[in-house]
Amino acid sequence: MLRLVFIILISFPIILYYLWKAGYIERHTENYTEEDRYHVARGAVSVMKRNGFIRTNVFGTENLPQDGGYIMYPNHQGKYDAVGIISVHDKPCTVVIDEKRSHLPIADQFVTLLKGSRLDKTDMKNQVNTIMNVTSEVKDGRKYIIFPEGGYFHNRNEVKDFLPGAFKCAIKPKSPIVPVALIDSYKPFELNSLKPVTTQVHFLKPLYYDDYKDMSSKEIAELTRTRIVNTIQDVCEA
Repeated sequence: MLRLVFIILISFPIILYYLWKAGYIERHTENYTEEDRYHVARGAVSVMKRNGFIRTNVFGTENLPQDGGYIMYPNHQGKYDAVGIISVHDKPCTVVIDEKRSHLPIADQFVTLLKGSRLDKTDMKNQVNTIMNVTSEVKDGRKYIIFPEGGYFHNRNEVKDFLPGAFKCAIKPKSPIVPVALIDSYKPFELNSLKPVTTQVHFLKPLYYDDYKDMSSKEIAELTRTRIVNTIQDVCEA
């Protein structure tokens, strides 16, 4: 948390600007495209990375589908995960985030700016509506980040079990599933240090509908997790 506090303190005037900008866009939303919103969000991310001494290396961008919507399924390590992916994903994307976490200061405005989906884990009706909304948007070409572990707690580079239900948003619209391996993504905000850190984002080969149409959601979850685990092991052992 030391780095996060440092970033807020040293970047406070710029943070205020981006919060004002996000609010202005929301009040005049008809004048801004998704690309415009994403450009502003990535500008804020760039400032955070620079002032926080964070570097993120990306691998496998050639694996990202060129057309249409898709869902990225990464392992979950901490608060930097979605930010790290967005910083290296050139096309506009957004995120499904826990309702409670989404209303934290700054995160609230960030999710709203990206038109993300908030998932209330205590409300079954909300969960169904969120899945239907994400399914519809992916079918229309939007790109989402969904964390199938459902949360994180000092995971570091260990990957917990994936929740099969998280894959319904991809199965229903028959969209590509892109496994994403995050490495050392916990370091920016879990380590109590201001030393420069480097994280990695690996976009793995996607699963297309023809690849998974005969599989259960549990089998899809296990296959996606296995590919991520294998990538992390290969990189960390190299």
